[in-house]
Amino acid sequence: MRTEQEMYDLVLRTAQEDERIRAVYMNGSRTNGNAPKDIFQDYDIVYAVTETRPFYEDKSWIDRFGERLYMQCPDELDKAMGREVDFEKCYGWLIQFADGNRLDLHVEPLDRLDILDDKLCRILLDKDGILPDIPEATDVDFHVKRPSEAEYLAACNEFWWCLNNVAKGLWRNELPYVHDMLDGIVRPQLVKILSWKIGYETDFSVSVGKSAKYMHRWLEPALWERFLQTYGGTTAGQVWDSVMILCGLMDEVAPEVGEKLGFQYDHTEAKNSRYYLERVRDLPADAARIF
Repeated sequence: MRTEQEMYDLVLRTAQEDERIRAVYMNGSRTNGNAPKDIFQDYDIVYAVTETRPFYEDKSWIDRFGERLYMQCPDELDKAMGREVDFEKCYGWLIQFADGNRLDLHVEPLDRLDILDDKLCRILLDKDGILPDIPEATDVDFHVKRPSEAEYLAACNEFWWCLNNVAKGLWRNELPYVHDMLDGIVRPQLVKILSWKIGYETDFSVSVGKSAKYMHRWLEPALWERFLQTYGGTTAGQVWDSVMILCGLMDEVAPEVGEKLGFQYDHTEAKNSRYYLERVRDLPADAARIF
């Protein structure tokens, strides 16, 4: 597997040897000092070029980066599916190499760069001194934000209301539907609550990462372990158990977060939602009525 320095040297040498490439900048986890370093980190590279067309019309130029296992051209896929894309504004290749490295490479025209929109950018090369001065890369844009009262109440209500769908899905033994509800709607509300807990405990100065992957850094180990137990389950019984753990966490942490932020948690809503859940859980498979 090529080292980080070898990959940087290759990226920069490519730019230095190609007159069409005038500058290089990087973003993503490798510019984020708070992201853990490991062998799976992508190299998120943007080449600022005179024009993008020559690069996407003759893709053979990317062969110089090494042997590929497979690749995705997301802009091509979007275009094929009828989505609006502008290859002149940006074009990208997502490349998995045979040595284990991954390169997410994009070309952007000099007059349409969005370097100022991303605080995780780091300039690697500027042949003509055309890129703006930017501060040191920071993940501040991704820090947990203090919620408004409306955001807090909406998260709590969405959690307790959508468990109605989870309950009926479990009674019907429609597990794909249930997991979709849990993963797409219900659990994300708890993630918000846990993130806000971390936020007020750290003065809203940290990021929990994409999909809350860093949340374990700030939660008590026992709380984190309970959160992990809300995932999975291949039988209705197992999922019911995980749902009850989910409810317990919400009913425990949300009032604490509300108190710290000056918001009123609706205990009645939570109590009645759990009552409904427990009622549905006890229903026989041939039930003709809920109550």
